[in-house]
Amino acid sequence: MQKLALITGAKGGIGSAITKQLVKDGIKIIATYSKGQRETAQAWFDEAGFTSTQVILFEMDITDSQHCREQLFAITEQYGVIDILINNAGITRDCAFKKMSAEQWHQVINTNLNSLFNVTQPLFAAMCEKGGGRIINISSVNGLKGQFGQTNYSAAKAGMIGFSKALALEGARSGVTVNVVAPGYTATPMVQAIRQEVLDNIVESIPLKRLATPEEIATAVSYLAGEGGAYITGETLSLNGGLYMH
Repeated sequence: MQKLALITGAKGGIGSAITKQLVKDGIKIIATYSKGQRETAQAWFDEAGFTSTQVILFEMDITDSQHCREQLFAITEQYGVIDILINNAGITRDCAFKKMSAEQWHQVINTNLNSLFNVTQPLFAAMCEKGGGRIINISSVNGLKGQFGQTNYSAAKAGMIGFSKALALEGARSGVTVNVVAPGYTATPMVQAIRQEVLDNIVESIPLKRLATPEEIATAVSYLAGEGGAYITGETLSLNGGLYMH
């Protein structure tokens, strides 16, 4: 039977690569997009060459718990229990902490961390009742090592790791695994838009002397979502070229 995956932030650089990889793996995808983003989501869908049998676009405000609950109920009623959940959506609002506004803090925490509850909680019980499921949360190297100007982002991404470890313990008896993929600097449009001299310094600081490709991140997600990852839970898989070893 074909597996069903839900991916938040599916049209971003890493999210798009994950979506394409899981489609290649034969998994049907529900790709969520934010309110007011229907046109850009459809443009992404068309450009990637997806079909409606491969990817379904679905609007969802991941910062609104009630909205998520209603939308996820509608999804499961129409398509069935989600087999694989990938919490990938995230934003940055970088600023030195002494100048950071409450809005910059809350925007990042709500989108990157509180969304884990909003999206995962309505799906988790059904996964447990079904007797299996995969939850994969996309964190960051900066959630492990910290980063100047990213107290909000680093706090959210570190919180994601703690969330995953605790939930892995709850899901294990029902065959639900929960893991984290923590990418380092990745060659997404956002990263490649950084000023060249700054990007050169970043690459120089990475022992492997290059950025990750989005496809490398997607391959790691594919492994954890597939049969080979069935005995892995509560783990954080780092893909950072040696930038941070722990």
